[in-house]
Order: sequence, then C-alpha cells, then structure tokens
Amino acid sequence: MSDLGTFLGELASDTPTPGGGSVAALSGALGAALASMVSNLTIGKKKYADVEEEMKELLGVTETLRLELTELIDEDAEAFDRVMAAMKLPKESDEEKAARRRAIEDALVEAAAVPLAVMGKCVDVASLAKVAAAKGNRNAVSDAGVAALVARAGAHAARLNVLINLSGIRSDERRDFVDESRRELERLAERADRTADEVMQDVLSKV
Repeated sequence: MSDLGTFLGELASDTPTPGGGSVAALSGALGAALASMVSNLTIGKKKYADVEEEMKELLGVTETLRLELTELIDEDAEAFDRVMAAMKLPKESDEEKAARRRAIEDALVEAAAVPLAVMGKCVDVASLAKVAAAKGNRNAVSDAGVAALVARAGAHAARLNVLINLSGIRSDERRDFVDESRRELERLAERADRTADEVMQDVLSKV
C-alpha cells in the first residue's frame, strides 16, 4: 500500500479501486497493529511477568496478521481490476460473449475469495484482541477494545464485498462455490459479532 495520504486520495477518487475491500483489509491490519501494541506494552513489565510468554506468542501472531492484511489491501484492488478488465472484453459474436462471461465469472470468483480471506483474518484479529484485553497491560485495555471494534468493522466490510461479487456469479458450475461462501460468511459474521461483544464487555468493566 502507498502512504496513507495517497491511499486516501485514491480511495476518494472516481476510480473503483481501491474501494471497500481494501478498506476492510486496512481495518483488520489496524486492529492487528493495536493488538501488537498492547502486547508490546505488556512484555517486559514485572506486573505481567506471568503472561509474558503468552504475550510474546500473541505478538508473533498479530504481527503476521498485520503483514498479511496489509498485503491484502492491494490484492483486493488487483482482483477487482481483473473483473473490470474482463468486462471490457469484446462481445460481438456468440463465442466472444461466452468467453467474456467465463472470464468475468473467473475474475469474480477471485474477487470474492480475497475479501473472504480478509474476513477470516479480521475475525482472527478480534479473537486475539480478546486475549489482549483479558491479559494485557490494563493501561492499554481501551486499545484492545478498539482493536476488536475495527476488526469487526473489517469483517463486515469484507462480507459486503464478498456478497456483491457473488451476486454476479450465476453459472451452475459455480453454484457450490457461491453457496459455500455464503455459509462461511454467516459463520464468520456471527463469530465476529460475538467476539467483539465479549471484548467490549471486558473492556468496559475495566475502564
């Protein structure tokens, strides 16, 4: 991803990418970064010596997720750019129309798969924020709460991007992919909401 100012300028422009899918990945990355911060503010503190190893492990996972989600910011935009390119294919003859439809659906499958991966990682970030809130430095518990909230926002933002891409996939051969993706979206959405609510209950009891 480019620097934040440039990214926001591109986001505000009249081009379709980067868009909501990239914002979903950014939200997840922000949540992971905050969970990492809570871990870093806990590690090395005598008061939290009993959870130091757990916090080090947590930090390793949150940093991996932060980097993965940062990469997905651009991957989401690139996937949708391929959809746009497929839509520009010629459609004069029946053969060209059929080839164009196949190319669009192939690109839509990828464009749906990327935010679906983002959603799963955002849910993982929310779960890690729960650990950070419960065991991390209490002075940073609000940051753990924000981590969970932006992770939940990222999860639901990614869900919307999956759904809009799935809506363009209509061939029978892709029906299983569409149905399985929709079921996974519901499962992840429920987990994101439940986890974030649990984190907020914990955080609000401590601030």
